[in-house]
Amino acid sequence: MQTGTVLIVDDNKSVLTSLELLLEDEFERVETASNPNSILSVLDTMPVDLVILDMNFSAGVNTGNEGLFWLRRIQEIAPELPVIMLTAYGDVELAVKALKSGAVDFILKPWDNEVLLEKIHAALQAVEREKVKQKTDRNRPDRPAEPAMIIGHSAVMMKLIKVVTKVAKTDANILITGENGTGKEMLAREIHRLSLRSRREMINVDMGAVSESLFESELFGHEKGAFTGAIGERKGYFGEADGGTIFLDEVGELPMSTQARLLRVLESGEFMKVGSSKVQKTDVRVVAATNVNLTQAIAEGRFREDLYYRLNTVPIQIPPLRERGDDVLLLFRKFSADFAEKYRMPAIQLTEDAKKELLAYPWPGNVRQLKNITEQISIIETNREISAAILQNYLPAQNTQRLPALMGTRESKGFESEREILYSVLFDMRQEVAELKKMVHNLMAERAGQVGQVGQMGTVVTTPVVTAHQPSVPAIIHTMQPTVCKDDDDIQDTEEYVEESPLSLDEVEKEMIRKALERHHGKRKSAAKDLNISERTLYRKIKEYELD
Repeated sequence: MQTGTVLIVDDNKSVLTSLELLLEDEFERVETASNPNSILSVLDTMPVDLVILDMNFSAGVNTGNEGLFWLRRIQEIAPELPVIMLTAYGDVELAVKALKSGAVDFILKPWDNEVLLEKIHAALQAVEREKVKQKTDRNRPDRPAEPAMIIGHSAVMMKLIKVVTKVAKTDANILITGENGTGKEMLAREIHRLSLRSRREMINVDMGAVSESLFESELFGHEKGAFTGAIGERKGYFGEADGGTIFLDEVGELPMSTQARLLRVLESGEFMKVGSSKVQKTDVRVVAATNVNLTQAIAEGRFREDLYYRLNTVPIQIPPLRERGDDVLLLFRKFSADFAEKYRMPAIQLTEDAKKELLAYPWPGNVRQLKNITEQISIIETNREISAAILQNYLPAQNTQRLPALMGTRESKGFESEREILYSVLFDMRQEVAELKKMVHNLMAERAGQVGQVGQMGTVVTTPVVTAHQPSVPAIIHTMQPTVCKDDDDIQDTEEYVEESPLSLDEVEKEMIRKALERHHGKRKSAAKDLNISERTLYRKIKEYELD
C-alpha cells in the first residue's frame, strides 16, 4: 500500500464506488466527492496527493468546460498537485485540451484497472522526482539564484540585475558596453558564476593586447614547430575555455583582418591550430565587452556588422556611476568595509555633508575611481569620520574650461578626435615658440647694430635698415670673428636663426612614441599607458614607423 491521499470527483455514484474499491487497497486514504464544489473544502482540510476529476457534472452537458474550470481552480490553490481527467469516448478531444491546460493524464470510461493504476503511479512518481530535483537545486552551493556581486538599488541597476538573472543561465552570447571603470569585467564574472558553466573556468582575453601576427596562435593554439619560436604545443584560449566561458575584453579594438577569423569560430565552433590540418570543436559561452560605440564603428567601416550581431545576442549596458544615484553611497560603504578588513583598521564613515559632496561629484572614472579614492582615504586619514572638507582633498577638480578644444563640430568622438586636438595644441605651441625666438633674435640684432655704430674698437656686424615708413628689420650678417664692444660687455654673438618647417601629424606622432619609449626604457606596456593608447595600437605604430 502506498502512502498518500487520492481525491475522486465525479457526479456518477457508481463511478465513485468502483474507483474507491479499486484504490482503497493501493493508497492509505481515498476521498470521494459527487459535487465539485466540495473540492476546495477538501483541499483546505487535508493534504491531497492526487485528484481524479470528471470532465462534465451537469445533466445533458458534455462540453467539458466544467472540468476545465475546476482544473484551473485546483491549479490556483495547489499548482504542484497532479490531476487526472475522467472522460467518455466522445470527449477525447477535450481531454487533450485538458492536458494542455495542466492535467497530467486522462482516463477513458470504461477503464482498464491495470492501465488506470499505472497512470496513477506514474503521475505520483513524476511529482516525487520533481520535488527531489527542486530540493537538490536549492541545496546546491554553486548555483546562486541572484547576482550577489552586483551592488545597487537604483532603478537602472535593478533593471540590469533582472536582465542578468534571466540570461545568465542560458548560453546566449552577451555584449557588455559602458564607459571605462564601470565594472564590465566584474559583470562578466558574475554572469559566469550564475551560469550552468560555473563549474568550468572563465578565460579572460584582452583583445586589444593580442598581437595581430600571433592572433590565431593566441586564440586557437599552435603545434610545435609551426613557426619560429613555437618550441612547444599551445592549446589556445578557445581550447582552454572549452565547456566554460570566454570573456573577450576590448573587442572593439580588433583590426578588421582579425575580426573575420574570430567570426568563423563564433559561427561554427570550429577552428584549427596553427600548423595543424585537423579541425577542432569548442563549446564556449562568449561574453564580450567594449567601451567603443560599435554602431558608429560599423558605419565608419572599422567593425564588421556580422560579427557585431553574432556577439550582440543579448546587449547589456552598464550605466555610469553618475546616473546611479544613491548607489554611490552603497558602493562607498562596501569598499570602506573591504579595505577596513584588508588593512585591519576601523572602517571610514561619511558625515551628512560628505555624503552630499559624494553624490554631487560626477565621477568621470566611475566605480574604479570611487574604489581608488576610498582606499586612499582609508589608508591616509587617521580620523575615521570623513567630513566634506576632508573628502574634497581627494576629489580631483573638474576644470573643464581649461581643456583645449577645436573650433567647430565634429561627428567623431573617439580617440582619433582626441589625438587631433592634442596635435592642434602642439602645433599652436610650436608656432608661438617660433615667433618668440624670432622676436628675441630681432631685439638682439637691433641692439648689436646700435652698439656697432658707436663702437671704436669693434667691428660692425649688423646694420639695421630703418626707413620712415617701414618697421625696423635687422639684417643678420655672420662673420668668423666675434663682436667686441668695450662700452657694453653684455652684447653676445648672435646665431643665425632658421625657422624649422612645421612637422606633419605622422612625424609628431612618431616623435611622441619614440620619446615615450625612451622614458620607459623600451617598455611598451608602460609607454602605451603613458600615451593613453592600447598596447595593440602601439605595436602597430612601432612597426609602421620602424621604431623597433
